[in-house]
Amino acid sequence: MSNVTVVDSERPDDHVIVLFGATGDLAKRKILPGLFHLAVAGLLPTNYRIIGSTPLAYAMSTDAFRSYARDVVRQFGTNEPSGETWETFVRSLDFAPADPGDATALRRALDAAEASIGGEVRRLMHLAVPPDAVFSMIEMLGASGLNERTRVICEKPFGTDLDSARRLNDVIKANFDETQVFRIDHFLGKESIDNILALRFANRLFEPLWNREHIAFVQIDVPETLSIENRGAFYEETGAFRDMVVSHLFQVLGFIAMEQPNSLEAGPLRDEVHKVFESLAPVDPANVVRGQYEGYVDEDGVSRHSQTETFVALRVAVENTRWKGVPFYLRTGKCLAQSRQVITVGFNEPVMRLFPAGDHEPSWRGNRLVVDFADPGSIRAHFLAKEPGPRMSLDSAEMTFHYRDSFCAANNLEAYEHLILEAMLGHRSLFTRSDGIERLWEVAAPLLKDPPPVVRYAKGTWGPSAIDRLVEPYEWCLPQ
Repeated sequence: MSNVTVVDSERPDDHVIVLFGATGDLAKRKILPGLFHLAVAGLLPTNYRIIGSTPLAYAMSTDAFRSYARDVVRQFGTNEPSGETWETFVRSLDFAPADPGDATALRRALDAAEASIGGEVRRLMHLAVPPDAVFSMIEMLGASGLNERTRVICEKPFGTDLDSARRLNDVIKANFDETQVFRIDHFLGKESIDNILALRFANRLFEPLWNREHIAFVQIDVPETLSIENRGAFYEETGAFRDMVVSHLFQVLGFIAMEQPNSLEAGPLRDEVHKVFESLAPVDPANVVRGQYEGYVDEDGVSRHSQTETFVALRVAVENTRWKGVPFYLRTGKCLAQSRQVITVGFNEPVMRLFPAGDHEPSWRGNRLVVDFADPGSIRAHFLAKEPGPRMSLDSAEMTFHYRDSFCAANNLEAYEHLILEAMLGHRSLFTRSDGIERLWEVAAPLLKDPPPVVRYAKGTWGPSAIDRLVEPYEWCLPQ
């Protein structure tokens, strides 16, 4: 990617950004490199300071933090840490530890940063911390007065069930107004997820067909080739369903199934997404397959008798006028055959088969619209066309749009970069609401209460063979 990126966008007000968990994996791989790319793109505020923070036991000097930032930007970023922009960026970095009962050093660093900028300065607190630390960090920000003029980014998981989600929301509401809270789901920051809105609501070609009269099924498929990557203790408490479905895949489903809002502002857009969540039927455990890859129980931090799923596939229903009777199939898991992020909208077959079957024609004649939302993303329309020759034979064909071929790649923002920018601007459309989170845990409750046993599957496959029954009379659209 080019070292100079120009993006036509609103620029945020002057900010002090506090990054809690500054030496953690998320900060290392996504947030610090992302902040520097925003600087290169000219999308950070005109005046800004970035304060890294960890618990006192893991404190470091500002010079050490600046050196650390250079290393992680070089390793994980898209821009080389050099030149005038880097020098400005690295001079903005400071470090101040904070514990739940002691925010003295952080308060001192924040006051100094705001004084150096001068005038009215906004605060953005990014809580890139483990789930068990979120409660105490939120309470610390409230007790120390650091919740004033502050927006706070909260990372998933937003609880592990309905009760824990409500407790978390209660703590947040006691210390922040809901307008200050940005619950981040990086899937919603992807260009191709945003493009679902454009595809539907800016193109008369698709929206009239976007209903039960024309659509046979929807699949949201996010397989991963990675294992749990030394996160055994975390994964034992979470599993694939909590980690991926309640947070990411249900959110994507909301964007696919929503009605057209009267604007793209946060209120109308999130209202329509929430209506989808309200229409979701509770998950029936009979429509769920849970899997566990062979060798998972040998991972560090994992019980030898673990029933935690590393794979889940399920069928869910949206019980409203638009979608009644249309199955939504969701699948995700670890150690699978490919790493993909794909939405497939399958359209009904023609009422009459006028054309004889061709030699290469698929058995199912419905058209498919496939949105690949792994960056940089693509959209493909699959249809049947006549094969050249004297016979009236059909074969599969497709029309494809690729982001990488259609727009300047240097203008792309990675999902975290996009959402951090939106938070600085105060735009809340792509962030989840507290009532939406609680509703999704309500939908999940029957499965969490009575999960089916896990089925072992071999690494490098597409999961347990039992998943085929979920999609009958259709088939999984991956592998293609």
